[in-house]
Amino acid sequence: MRLATWNVNSVRARVDRIVGFAERADVDVLAMQEIKCKPEQFPYAAFEAAGYHVEAHGLNQWNGVAIASREPIEDIEYSFTGMPGFKKGYEGDDAPLEARAIGATVNGVKVWSLYVPNGRSLDDPHYAYKLRWLEALRQHTADALAAQPDLSIALVGDFNIIPTDADNGDPDIVEGVSTHVSPAEREAFQALLGAGVTDTVRPLIPTGYTYWDYQRLKFPKDQGIRIDFILGSKAFADAVSGASIERDERKGEQPSDHVPVVVDLDVADEDEDIPMIFG
Repeated sequence: MRLATWNVNSVRARVDRIVGFAERADVDVLAMQEIKCKPEQFPYAAFEAAGYHVEAHGLNQWNGVAIASREPIEDIEYSFTGMPGFKKGYEGDDAPLEARAIGATVNGVKVWSLYVPNGRSLDDPHYAYKLRWLEALRQHTADALAAQPDLSIALVGDFNIIPTDADNGDPDIVEGVSTHVSPAEREAFQALLGAGVTDTVRPLIPTGYTYWDYQRLKFPKDQGIRIDFILGSKAFADAVSGASIERDERKGEQPSDHVPVVVDLDVADEDEDIPMIFG
């Protein structure tokens, strides 16, 4: 099974590019972030014509996540346990939830398409929200794996964190000034790994970025950052046989500022015929 994650930066604006990539790359499951539309606005027809089922979660023209799959999509969830909400100026712990998470089981793998809050600036309430959101994700993941240690779970998407200096090629992103590289964000990322998931791409692809700002010729200068990840539980990671960061998808007309990240999994197809053995 080939699984990809991609912050598409508006699915309606880039539907032909997205579906075209999924077909060319032979992607079985595509997790998308920043679809920027409500479910009723999603361009399902183009995906369905290419053989994909789609589950989308969006509330307005911001955020939004989706999963497209050639295989049946089951056990759909639109938030994880404890996921906090956010509304500017809102007081209290029951702020409305944003469309930042969708989870589903595909061919025995629990896939979460995640769009972690940006944080905006170090003194913005959105930054504190980001850290709460990450802690809730850590706790949810730890609880899920404690209850079912052999669970094949993938946390994929745009995490809006640059885990190490080696993942930062943008000279404008500086610790102490910028989000994404603050000690608290990096600690939150490491804590998430401590909940029982690992980065399944970097061991196979030791270099490369996943995002380049549209401004200041950042892409031609390769001043990118790595903020898009496929994190997997042990059962998931053990099945990973290959990976790629699809840099060329940042080229051409109207690209997203992110590129797809892909892994190949050696998993048994649920519909695969199992040979009978006679004694």
